[in-house]
Amino acid sequence: MENSSAKKAIGFWGGWGLVVGGTIGSGIFMLPSVMAPYGLLGMGGWILCGIGALLLSLMLADLSSRLPKIGGPYAYARAGFGDFIGFWVGWGYWISLWSALAAIAIACVGYLGFFIPVLSSDPFAGLIATLAIVWGLTFLNLWSVEGASLLQLLTTILKILPLLLIAVMGFSMGSVDNMPDFNPSGGSYVSVLATSVTLLMWAFVGLEGGTVPADDMEGPDKTIPKILIAGTLTVLGVYLVSFVGVMLLMPAEDLAASSSPFADAGLIALGPVGAAIIAVGAIVSTFGATNAQVLFSGQIVRAMALDGLFPKKAGALSSRGTPVYALLISATLASILAAMNYTKGLVDAFVFMALLSTLTTLIPLAFAAVADLRLLQEEGSSRKRFRAGMVALLAFFYSLLVIYGAGEETVFYGFLLLMSAMPVYVLVKKKSKVQYE
Repeated sequence: MENSSAKKAIGFWGGWGLVVGGTIGSGIFMLPSVMAPYGLLGMGGWILCGIGALLLSLMLADLSSRLPKIGGPYAYARAGFGDFIGFWVGWGYWISLWSALAAIAIACVGYLGFFIPVLSSDPFAGLIATLAIVWGLTFLNLWSVEGASLLQLLTTILKILPLLLIAVMGFSMGSVDNMPDFNPSGGSYVSVLATSVTLLMWAFVGLEGGTVPADDMEGPDKTIPKILIAGTLTVLGVYLVSFVGVMLLMPAEDLAASSSPFADAGLIALGPVGAAIIAVGAIVSTFGATNAQVLFSGQIVRAMALDGLFPKKAGALSSRGTPVYALLISATLASILAAMNYTKGLVDAFVFMALLSTLTTLIPLAFAAVADLRLLQEEGSSRKRFRAGMVALLAFFYSLLVIYGAGEETVFYGFLLLMSAMPVYVLVKKKSKVQYE
């Protein structure tokens, strides 16, 4: 089953596509409406979230240059703390991936409902479409890592274009009179900024994904840091200009009431054609992000299996070099989660899974930051070590801020899912004889 001699399928641009494509998904298309109640002060949340995302990327870039191992945050936590914490972090990150897989596939179906209304009005039809997307992309990833990477790069380029189109239309056709008040919510500046950062973070989840498929990358110790920084800056730039573009096109009160702000902004600027263009862009965006989650979820399971922390069979590669069992397990769990939550309605199901994914992503990143601090202690004193340590420390506290902002209910259910890892760890370790090298 193994295919270790296979050519590395992912270079710089493929990796850049994974980071940008895995990050720009469903979140940005709802953020203008979600953020409207916080006015211009909410722009401060963008700045803080952008700084936090850069800190996380710099921290991961430092770790990936020293530990270019498959599994990303899981591999770093295991290197810093051993098998148990590594398994616990990997389990949590895996939950974040297949729950995001389900969430973004549901969002993709929601945007498809713009053209096929029955997908939004009939829960069963929506579920069938969601499962078709999940399994269609899973079979593509089973067929070829390189093919999945090329699809990711193509959809990444296509998803950026409509967002930039909105930015251009906003800056050329919009009006500053449409911009909201500074702080219409009336809340304290600190509370508004903290809430804004938490709401915005879902749109940045996925940046860490570029560290996961290290085994399939050309020169991962050099490629991963480059794609993390380039990808994060690309995402932040696209988000900011498109977000401001929407605010320039739509009055603040209309923006707050909109359920599809980018499509409504396109309608204002270009009529029905503009709305259709943006809807297609949203479909491409979520489709590409779903593909990234499929790829990452298979890689994290394989990484844990290779380390003896998951059944050995899950780490096996097919004759095409794809982690067949790992991909099938993740797609099955995503399908079950989607089916269980579809009775809530499309929007509520999406929100639940998005929050769960955000929480279970930030916990592994917090552990990765502490692992970086621990590994840095083994190095001699230097200015470079001091800078890396400060970045890791700030990334850790930023992760805590976002975890705190996820809310009690999400933290409660996330904690239960993380605790479910304990008996699995005991059973797997009992059967496994594989040692970490």
